Amino acid sequence: MQHIKVLIIEDEIHASKELQRILLKIDQEIFVQAIIDNIEDGVAFLSSEDQPDLIFSDIQLADGTCFDIYERVEVKSPIIFCTAYDQYLLEAFDTNAVSYLLKPITEEKVANALQKFEKLKQVFEPQKTKAAIGELSQQLRVPYKTALLVEQRGKIIPLQVKDIAFLYLDKTVTNIYTLNQQHFYISSSLDELERTLDPQIFYRANRQFIVNRNAIVDVERFFSRKLIVHLCYKGPENVLISKAKASGFLRWLEGN
Repeated sequence: MQHIKVLIIEDEIHASKELQRILLKIDQEIFVQAIIDNIEDGVAFLSSEDQPDLIFSDIQLADGTCFDIYERVEVKSPIIFCTAYDQYLLEAFDTNAVSYLLKPITEEKVANALQKFEKLKQVFEPQKTKAAIGELSQQLRVPYKTALLVEQRGKIIPLQVKDIAFLYLDKTVTNIYTLNQQHFYISSSLDELERTLDPQIFYRANRQFIVNRNAIVDVERFFSRKLIVHLCYKGPENVLISKAKASGFLRWLEGN
């Protein structure tokens, strides 16, 4: 493989470093131009004249989706998406000469994607890439849920999503706490619920909490550059934001 310039768009530090390690292990001639973890930096980088030969791009970023980048700047580079989305959502997109890797990322998956890139790079055209991005963007933008079905005393209740203050995982049980301090249980996992809630309103603070921005009173800086989120009423435990997610969370909180 000849020398190629690669841009990595990924907000999880471990994932981006692991992808960089795999790329260099496969071919020392690969040059990683930058690792970008947010929308604004992505727009700034891709607005420059020196665009990469290839982009490895996560779909979900802390401050939105990668499509927020690609809709603001003309992409001249082919993209290999790194995603946790199911394959059927990507079939149409894959036929447009842009590939993807289904997480978790492995050396075999990266090697296969690079081989496909080498075979197809002569036919990559910016217009086709832009059309493919638009198609996948529309596929992924399914309507977010406005209500969740919860059970209480043998009855099924449609709980309005706008009334949820936060969701909390207690061991294996998912709890829902509302703005008026009601408490429900739901059989869905926190990961499943995260995919169905509007990321402009709800934020996955950590493994245990998803919080509604309307339930946040203030944020306090904590030890080792972490953050503590204070909600409209005290939950089962403190809502902590890690150092790695702190800047992305604050951008989300101010609406960016």
